Amino acid sequence: MEKAARTLCAELLPHKMAVLAKGGHLDGAGLVDLLVQEETVTQFSASRIESRHTHGTGCTLASAIATGLAQGMDIKDAVRRAHAYVHKAIATAPGFGKGHGPLNHGHPLD
Repeated sequence: MEKAARTLCAELLPHKMAVLAKGGHLDGAGLVDLLVQEETVTQFSASRIESRHTHGTGCTLASAIATGLAQGMDIKDAVRRAHAYVHKAIATAPGFGKGHGPLNHGHPLD
């Protein structure tokens, strides 16, 4: 995952872009997302929450990151807050629907 993110980041380097590689669909008890920027890799880790209510996690994460950036946060802080937001949204999911249900988008930020 890190190699793929570094390769993509290198291609985007002229545009000063970062790559966030999500690890939520990988096996294991822990989750690791990687933020790759030029020469740095920042890890965002969390425990896996056993839940079928994970529909929309990627879109929620991207929207939360964009919100942080629009509020003037630097990218690492925006990703850190978004990562925590999505983790809590899964943990407090209301349990609606069958199959992969929705997250709890209405929980407060701590």
